This record gives sequence, structure tokens and C-alpha cells, in this order.
Amino acid sequence: MLLELQDVHVHYNKVAALKGVSMSVPENGIVTIIGANGAGKTTTLRAISGLTRISSGEIRFNGERIDNLPPDKIVARGIAQVPEGRRIFPDLTVEENLRTGAFLRKEKSGIESDIQEVFGRFPRLAERRRQWAKTLSGGEQQMVAIGRALMSKPKLLLMDEPSMGLAPVIIQEIARIIKAIVKQGVPVVLVEQNAELALGLANFAYVLETGTVSIEGAATELHENEHVKRAYLGV
Repeated sequence: MLLELQDVHVHYNKVAALKGVSMSVPENGIVTIIGANGAGKTTTLRAISGLTRISSGEIRFNGERIDNLPPDKIVARGIAQVPEGRRIFPDLTVEENLRTGAFLRKEKSGIESDIQEVFGRFPRLAERRRQWAKTLSGGEQQMVAIGRALMSKPKLLLMDEPSMGLAPVIIQEIARIIKAIVKQGVPVVLVEQNAELALGLANFAYVLETGTVSIEGAATELHENEHVKRAYLGV
């Protein structure tokens, strides 16, 4: 397995946010985490990327423990995150935002070609490369956030609510982009409030409820699970 969480606990002050979460992510495909607001989905991603310290347990990436590393060291090992709400730099241009994603890269020779690769993947960003990021639409800002993460040359991409606030037609475009990223060899951990979208994209799924994994299995199986249907698919 590329990524493994073993009995991970996270506390905010004395409040338990994760209570013994264990998950595995293979070297290909999409693993999704679904659940209600406050279930611990974002906390799980923040724990993986080092933005939130775990109280106990282990997180291993490529067989090495990373739960004791700062975020920049985790990025350097190959984990990039597309955060909830995009969090791009509004007063930088599109191209400048993309270049911040390559800040930690030791080899600089490939950055220019990777910029062009991102522009090839997102033609609208190429058209707006010198435009302030704050002037972009929500969908375009999401593309910038994804492109910025890809500029770090990740071995694993964490995506937190990429469909949030976007029109249905843009959500479908983001879904196509996620599939293309995975097809090119970068596995994805996808946190999504839109359970129908998430289960349609993913190979494997975890349901988080109040900080614990309540259900796990193939995404197609969870899509037919009666509890998942009632609680998350509105069936």
C-alpha cells in the first residue's frame, strides 16, 4: 500500500476528532472518504499532510512513518493537497500561483515544461495566465488549485471537496480532470460531500461518522448499501 493510517486519533484540545481511524490507499485509483459535516473527513486529510498533529497511531507513506514530519517535508516526499475552498493566492497571477506549487522542487529544469503541461490540461488557465487569480470564476480557481498541487510532482494527491460551490457542468469537468490525473499514474484520496459523485469516481470508499470508520468497501458496493443510500444518497 502507498499510504496507511493505523489507529489514528486526533484531538482538538480535549475534543476527539478522529477515534482510531485506519485506512489504506493503493498505488493507483481513487479512494474516497464520505460522511456528514463534522465527521472528520478534512481532519483526516490534514493529518496525512501534517497540518494537524495526531494524538496517537501511525501514518505511513511508502513504508515510512510521516506523522512526525512537518508539512513541507511531507510535500517533499510526494503528497500534495488541494484544500477545501481552493485557498489560492488571490493577488498573484494564475502562472505565479502555479509556480508556488513547485517551490520545494530541487530540480528546476522541468518546471517550465510542467507549467506547459498544466496549461495543456487546463486551456482556460493558459488563456488567463497573467490574470489575477481573484478575478477567476470558482471553477477556474479550482483548476488553479489542482494545477498548483500537480506542480509539486506528487505521488499522491489529496482533494478536499473539489466540487464545493461549483455549477453542475463544472463539477463534471472537474470529475473528468480527476479521472485523467489518475489515468496518468497519480492516485487520489477524495473527500466529497457529494456522495453520488464520489462513489461514481472512486474504486474504494470509507464512510466516516463522528470520527470513526463506520463502513468501508468497494465504491460500487457502498453505493448499494442501504445505510449509505438513506444517509448520503438521499434514497
